[in-house]
Amino acid sequence: MRKILHADCDCFYAAVEILRHPEWRDVPIAIGGRTEQRGVIATCNYPARAFGVHSAMSTARALRLCPQLILVPPDFERYRAISEQIQALFLELTPVIEPLSLDEAYLDVSAVTAFQGSATWMARWLKEEALRRTGITLSIGVAANKFLAKIASDWEKPDGLTVITPQTSDAFIRQLPVGKLHGVGPATLARLTRLNIETCEDMRSVPLTTLIEHFGKFGTRLHELSRGVDDRPVRVERERKSISVENTYDHDLPDLAACLTRLPELMERLTRRHVRNDTPVLAKQFVKVRFNDFTSTTLESVLPTSRTSLPEVESFATLLEQAWRRGQRPVRLLGVGVRLKAIEETQQLGLFP
Repeated sequence: MRKILHADCDCFYAAVEILRHPEWRDVPIAIGGRTEQRGVIATCNYPARAFGVHSAMSTARALRLCPQLILVPPDFERYRAISEQIQALFLELTPVIEPLSLDEAYLDVSAVTAFQGSATWMARWLKEEALRRTGITLSIGVAANKFLAKIASDWEKPDGLTVITPQTSDAFIRQLPVGKLHGVGPATLARLTRLNIETCEDMRSVPLTTLIEHFGKFGTRLHELSRGVDDRPVRVERERKSISVENTYDHDLPDLAACLTRLPELMERLTRRHVRNDTPVLAKQFVKVRFNDFTSTTLESVLPTSRTSLPEVESFATLLEQAWRRGQRPVRLLGVGVRLKAIEETQQLGLFP
């Protein structure tokens, strides 16, 4: 039986800024770009969330919802420094860590003998030490798999500790709203609701064949999650699946010609990032376009086998032209990137067993 922790820093960027400005603790603050630069909110604290502000919201809308919002430009160097302190703390407990971002990670503590092997005690120690050493509060979920640990860490935020034991997991899962399942977004949730599936208990009463009929391969995943099945291990090394860059422009790019003039700059940034990743084997190239009405489209094409060099800018230009014609509107964001082949796909098979 595995023992998995999911540790998540509460409003991490905002919490770091509050360490420097304690007077902001009870007032709404958000980390993001300025309105005149078409900024987007990266994160905000709980007083801001009470006004409806949330991450990925435009800064302009956030300020309309909360005129007194304190807007802070991001300081990623500072965030990375504190993240490294917290990651070092995790390593004092176990080497089996899967970082998901600067502010969250999975830890497999199955083999840890400290704290009498109690994952709950380990979680309490992590929370106390993180607060003492960095001033940052952690919310931690404890469970037998990654799926349940992730849900548990979000259950009593902020500064929460939720433990789902093997004895209580089945009852917990049965009453769980399907909207809490990983991968269930608004569109999938609406389709589930039309099928009268609101909880995992409801999901269990639906035959697997019916779920596959309505949701394809994801139907199998829904079937498993509604029963608490998740065999994914905590991966110490996460395999990169893509390399990309994008830019949101201060002013809309009015037409295709204007978009094409921005490609060389994006390609230069993509090339630098590609070289830093030791020129991996590429599978596909893609472009992303977000129009001024906030609709987005992504178009990709397959690359020749075993290619490691980036396609020429002309190749991306062809994709961009096709993608732009899907909306034919002014553009606020452009992105370019490549999808990478899985490591196992790039390894040559031996001739003999």
